[in-house]
Amino acid sequence: MITNFFIPELNNHDVQELWFQQDGATCHTARATIDLLKDTFGDRLISRFGPVNWPPRSCDLTPLDYFLRGYVKSLVYADKLQTLDHLEDNIRRVIADVRP
Repeated sequence: MITNFFIPELNNHDVQELWFQQDGATCHTARATIDLLKDTFGDRLISRFGPVNWPPRSCDLTPLDYFLRGYVKSLVYADKLQTLDHLEDNIRRVIADVRP
């Protein structure tokens, strides 16, 4: 399915910023599967045994939590914070700028 459908379908879209995430099911993490996905997505693969290791059956992390937290943190701390007010202002600004 990945080789015959998914990868060819990706060729019809701009995937330069696309991340791929999968669960940790054994059949999804076979070496051949992970290698194929790494070739396609590089370091934008979130999977057990992938560049971004994702714990199987993780109940404390959802894709939104995982992505949004890191994204917001990287922007909030992009400049050197001097005060708590500066931190709060950065958080509010970054959250307000998040788009669907």
